[in-house]
Amino acid sequence: MSRKFFAGVRKVVLNIHFWILSAIFIVLAVFYYSFSLDGSASAGLTISAFGRILLLLPMAYSAIVFGIRGGIISMIVSLAIMLPRAFFTNQYRVLTLFEIAGVTLVGIMFNLWIEGLQREKKRTLQLERNYRELFEKAHDAIWVHDVEGNIITANEATSVMCGYKLEDLIGMNVKTFVSEDSLKIADDIRRRLLSGQTMAQPYEQKLIKSDGTEVNLMLTTSLIKQDNQTKTFQHIARDVTEQKKMDAELRFYVQQITKAQEEERKRIARELHDDTVQSLVVISRQLDKLASAQPPLMSDTTPLEDLGGQIDSILDGVRRFSQDLRPSIIDDLGLIPALRWLASDLKEHFNISVDIEIVGVERRFPPEIELLLFRIAQEALRNVWRHSSASSAWVAIEFSERKTLLTVRDNGKGFKLQDRLGNLSEVAKLGLAGMAERAKLMGGELRITSESGKGTVVNVEVPV
Repeated sequence: MSRKFFAGVRKVVLNIHFWILSAIFIVLAVFYYSFSLDGSASAGLTISAFGRILLLLPMAYSAIVFGIRGGIISMIVSLAIMLPRAFFTNQYRVLTLFEIAGVTLVGIMFNLWIEGLQREKKRTLQLERNYRELFEKAHDAIWVHDVEGNIITANEATSVMCGYKLEDLIGMNVKTFVSEDSLKIADDIRRRLLSGQTMAQPYEQKLIKSDGTEVNLMLTTSLIKQDNQTKTFQHIARDVTEQKKMDAELRFYVQQITKAQEEERKRIARELHDDTVQSLVVISRQLDKLASAQPPLMSDTTPLEDLGGQIDSILDGVRRFSQDLRPSIIDDLGLIPALRWLASDLKEHFNISVDIEIVGVERRFPPEIELLLFRIAQEALRNVWRHSSASSAWVAIEFSERKTLLTVRDNGKGFKLQDRLGNLSEVAKLGLAGMAERAKLMGGELRITSESGKGTVVNVEVPV
C-alpha cells in the first residue's frame, strides 16, 4: 500500500502542473498577507476579499488538471491560507468568515461541476471506444464516404471484402468498386435518401473486387447529418455471393425434384388410364353381356347389375384419380382450360361453385410455369373443399405487362395463419408450404391472408 502511495506522490511531484499550482499558491499567499492588519481597515478588507476570490483560481486549475481530489486538496490549502487572517481580524471577523465560506462554497460547486463534465467526457470517450471496437471488429463490412463518394473510414471487413489494404481504401472513390448498372442503383439510393424518401432495406448491390471478380452484397445505407447538413453516407454490407449460389443450387435441385415428381405422376396417370381403366371397362362390359344374355344364365341378374354398378363407380374414381394426378388438359390446352376444368370438377363432386375471372390479355407460359401455377390453384381449391367448409370460391388470373397475378378466394371459415410462411412445414401445413416453394421456383411470391369467419385469400404474383 505504501509503495502505491509513494508512487502516486512521486507522479504528482514530477507533474509540471503541481509546481505551477505551488507557485500560484505562494504568490497569492504573499499577496493575501502583504497588507498590514493595522493599515486602513476598509482598504485592507477590500484587498483581502479580492485575494480570497483569487484563491478560487488554483482550486479551479487543480480540479481541471487533477480532478475532484486535486480540487479538494487545493480548497483545503486555500482555507489554510485564508483562515489565520480571519482570526487575526477582530473588527471584521464575522464578515471575513462569511466571505471565506462563500468562496469555499463556490469552490465546492465548481469542483462538482468540473467532476460532472469529466465524467461525461469519460463516458463519451468510452462510448466512442466501444463503438470504434465494434466498428473495427464487426463481421459485416462498414464504411463511410462523403457526398462525393470518397471513403473517409472503413473497417477490416471492408478491406477483406474489397481485396484492398485498409490504408489504401481511405480516400478511394466508391466508383472504383461498382459497375455502371450498380452505380445507377447507388445514385438512385442516394437521391432517395437526400430527398427523405423511405425505402426498403437492406437492398441488393454488386461490387467489383480488386482482382476483378464480382460479389453480391446485401447493403444498408444511412444518411449522417450534422447541423441539418448532409455530411456522409454510412454503409453496412454483407457478402451473400456464396449464399446466392447455394440458393440457386437449391432451387435447381427442387426444380429437378418437382420435375421428377410430375413425370412420375404423369407415368402413373397414363398407366391407370391405359391399363387399370381399360381392364375395368372390359370387366364392366363382360358383366353387361352376362346380365343381358339370352337365354339368361341366372334367374336373378340383380347381383350382376349391382356388381356392374360398383365397377362403374370404381371406374369413375380411378378416372378422377388419374386426372387429379396429371390432367391431360394442362398439356393439351394450357392453364386457363385446366383452371376451368378444376372449377367444374369441384362443382360436380363437392357442390362448391367456383367462378373463373380472366383480367387482361391472356398469354401462354412455358409448360413448367403453367404446371406450377396450376398446382398452386389445385392445392388452394383442394383446401377449400377439405378444410374451409365454403360454399363458393373464386379464381382470378390477371395478366399485365410485368407480372401475372393468380388469386384463389373462398367464403369459408378461415384459419389462424402463421407469422411467417417459412414456419408452415413446422406445423404440418405441408400443402401451403408446397405452394410457397412452387412460387419461389417461378421467382414469384405467395401471400396468404385468412381471418376467422371471413375465408381465405391466396395470391401468387409471378414476374413476366
